[in-house]
Amino acid sequence: MKKKSKKANKALTERDLLKIETARELGLWEQIEANGWESLTNADCGRVGGIMRRKLKQNKA
Repeated sequence: MKKKSKKANKALTERDLLKIETARELGLWEQIEANGWESLTNADCGRVGGIMRRKLKQNKA
């Protein structure tokens, strides 16, 4: 039996959408859909976070 996520019923925020967009750009989205965010390595999480940070910084300027 699959455990339901606590976030399953929450609306996605702009940051959530940015994280998903970034994961898709890096080719990680299929893995995330199949196995969840927990399946990513620390390096992959760092890449997603770093690119998100860069995009947020560019949008602010």
